[in-house]
Amino acid sequence: MDGQQKSGEALLAERKKRIYDTVALREPDRVPSMLHSTFWAATQAGMTCEQAMRDYKGLSDAMRKAILDLQPDAYVPCHLMLSLAPTMEILDYKQLEWPGHGDLSPDVTFQYIDREYMKADEYDDFITDPTGFYLRQYLPRLAGELEPLANLPEFPSIYFTRVMHALAFMADPEIRKALETMIKAGEEMQKMMGEAVSFIAEMEELGYPLANVASGHAPFDVVSDYLRGSKGGMLDMFRHEERVLKTLDILTEYIPRTMMKTASRLPGKIVFIPLHWGLDGFMSPDQFDKFFWPSLRQVIVVLIENDLIPCVLWEGDCETRLETIADVPAGKCIYWFERTDVFKAKEVLGDTVCIRGAVPASMLNTATPDDVKEFCKKLIDVVGKGGGFIMDCGIGVPDEAKYENVKMMFDFTREYGVYS
Repeated sequence: MDGQQKSGEALLAERKKRIYDTVALREPDRVPSMLHSTFWAATQAGMTCEQAMRDYKGLSDAMRKAILDLQPDAYVPCHLMLSLAPTMEILDYKQLEWPGHGDLSPDVTFQYIDREYMKADEYDDFITDPTGFYLRQYLPRLAGELEPLANLPEFPSIYFTRVMHALAFMADPEIRKALETMIKAGEEMQKMMGEAVSFIAEMEELGYPLANVASGHAPFDVVSDYLRGSKGGMLDMFRHEERVLKTLDILTEYIPRTMMKTASRLPGKIVFIPLHWGLDGFMSPDQFDKFFWPSLRQVIVVLIENDLIPCVLWEGDCETRLETIADVPAGKCIYWFERTDVFKAKEVLGDTVCIRGAVPASMLNTATPDDVKEFCKKLIDVVGKGGGFIMDCGIGVPDEAKYENVKMMFDFTREYGVYS
């Protein structure tokens, strides 16, 4: 019986079993595939990047077309990554530039602005009161409309009748305007999320599960990406070692807690952790062992202990880390590799983690369908031997990927990747 003859409920159960068997290092009926993309589906449907970030229903239409055509075993809805432009404009958001905003063309992807959002002398502020730092120092730097929040009182010092006294701050015209702006932005996000949830429910009825139900970051990546900036994060390993380590301890508590809360609202178990700074070329093995891996490993373990499946995307090359990162519970998580030698990864990690990837982005962009077919065959024969392998591009389908190459990756995996 082919996919067209099965009910959506049957297909959903079949795909989930295929994925969960693969994660558990059991041999499934065939190699599963996952669809993770940014603007690719939208551009294939004739949308500009700017339109994809604004037209919630239009993005649903583009994603629906891609999913029904490629028939992945799981997918990531693009809404939560892309449909942010209206909300960012309400806030005067500073951490991204996006298509059609400022000097950027409507046809380019969004750009992250790497700068210091926490100063080197503010570690103690974060360590002492993370939420207070977030409200009074961090948010005002992220969005122009939230600058008045810098005048909020220090809430841990407020008690008894001072609670009433502190409410006077909320009537300050600038703070009131900031709060009203946050409500307006929240209403826009509810509108977007309503479309995303509706789309997820529709796809589930058709038999397509989510590839992940929440996302988070390695604690060190939060420091270097979103607090101190790349330069500050690197220098602080030498200049502020103890403060960095204390900050990592705090983030290690918060990150899995938030991921678990988000995951509880959606159907599925896989949670996504993209990595940025722990790769070869960014830090030494000793620095990785001190600053990166212990806190990341703790996040992974906590998620596993709470019946979730971490999917860790090792962006770049992490070949020198393979022996170290093998120290996780077996059959409980996915390692997704971008440029690491996936065949060596299979040798080292094949008895421990499910491997995802690793069709090169350059191949989907510039090669022929026959090239893609040949490489996918090798991946299935070698990395997929005995199970424990999910087919995907090394970094998700790139925006510039040729349709015929992407189609070949999914079709060939479905037809050839069958276990006897």
